[in-house]
Amino acid sequence: MTHVAVLVGSLRADSVNRQVAESLKAQAPAGVTIDIVEGLADVPFYNEDLDAGAAPAAATALRELVAGSDRVLVITPEYNATMPAVLNNAIDWLSRPYGAGAIAGKPFGVIGVTPTPYGGKWAHEHTALSAKIAGAVVLEDVTVSQTSIDVDVLSDPEVQGRLRAALGALVAYVPDTTAA
Repeated sequence: MTHVAVLVGSLRADSVNRQVAESLKAQAPAGVTIDIVEGLADVPFYNEDLDAGAAPAAATALRELVAGSDRVLVITPEYNATMPAVLNNAIDWLSRPYGAGAIAGKPFGVIGVTPTPYGGKWAHEHTALSAKIAGAVVLEDVTVSQTSIDVDVLSDPEVQGRLRAALGALVAYVPDTTAA
């Protein structure tokens, strides 16, 4: 069984990216469990003073769910040419303690849709960079940036196929253990 933790970069209840996460969860292949991380809005902005003792409950729950997963998938829109603040904050919490955070060594992918000419490209690049610096194993081939606002991403077979293929690549990832 492969356990995938999904972080959704939009807090909006009717977010298309949230709907994409729900769709992937409903269509998860056999042997794959998808947990959409809830409560990102309740995680306080990262502050080392808050993390010095017992971390806040919402941050602890986030860390525990991601630490217990085999893979991490981010599904996010783009806000002002970068990732949403809630996602950046989640990665900040997941990156601590430095070098041993909950995403250290985890296979990590970024996908999403946004109604802009660039389809979230910059948000996805920035998310991947932040996660890589935090120690995640960012998979470059696990990416979908949907650019057309004229396509219903929830029912378009091509887009759905690309989203499922990205999830499949993340699940199928096997680390290269031959490197020194």
